[in-house]
Amino acid sequence: MPESIQIVIGLIVLVGVYLLTQVVVGYRIRRTARAIIKDLERRKAIDPASAAELPYERRSLLHIGLRDFRPKALAALVEGGIVARTEAGRYFLKKRMHELNLG
Repeated sequence: MPESIQIVIGLIVLVGVYLLTQVVVGYRIRRTARAIIKDLERRKAIDPASAAELPYERRSLLHIGLRDFRPKALAALVEGGIVARTEAGRYFLKKRMHELNLG
């Protein structure tokens, strides 16, 4: 097989692996976001007065093990307007789980 075809096949495989990892990361962030919403519902954090403090808000620099998607999912929920943050650093739901379409 000519070397140029091997290079093209290698690049296609590399792009395929990259796209697959992006899909997997997106799935894990969505799954984590649903878990955060359920956690806030369980804590009954539905308005600023009942807002809850979330221990996984900050990333740990010395975390050993699997990647923690909770800080990124929480930031995405806040940015998306599903979860709000109070001035005291507590979080509450702006929208309930049954109002959302999280597939």
